[in-house]
Amino acid sequence: LLDVSLPDGNGFDICKKLKIQGDTPVIFLTARDDEGSVVLGLDIGADDYITKPFRIRELQSRIRSVLRRSVKTTGGDVLLQYGNVTVNVSEGKVKKNGSDVFLTALEYRLFLTLMNNEGRIVTRNQLLESIWDVSGDFVNDNTLTVYIKRLREKIEDDPQNPAIIKTVRGLGYQLS
Repeated sequence: LLDVSLPDGNGFDICKKLKIQGDTPVIFLTARDDEGSVVLGLDIGADDYITKPFRIRELQSRIRSVLRRSVKTTGGDVLLQYGNVTVNVSEGKVKKNGSDVFLTALEYRLFLTLMNNEGRIVTRNQLLESIWDVSGDFVNDNTLTVYIKRLREKIEDDPQNPAIIKTVRGLGYQLS
């Protein structure tokens, strides 16, 4: 849910950024009810545009409807998408710009953890726990750094200036 009028920005700009990064569902919920705002919101990619005042049950129903449409499936496969990268969770396959990306099992688990926490900072400790070797072997902090580097080399357009997997200094990583 996104308002058009924000104290530190413009909801239209945020919607554009979200749509560039992937197919994040967006519903505008705002007091701006002029036709120009409604048309602009829908034209830049919003899935719905609701004006205040609104009815709660109708809002809930519209949210459910948008979420149903946003779940991508093909033949029962669950797909996660972030920009030009798609993960077929059912098959354990990753594609970038439609081409297969070959990830090791550990790289795949690491990337899936980041995708499942899109927009949130995932601490190094959380990542270490998620990629802990199945046989019980410890994956250390340096190993994590190496795997993040390798993952960026496979996923990013420019691994030296990552746009997908961001480092949040002193905290961890974020799929932003």
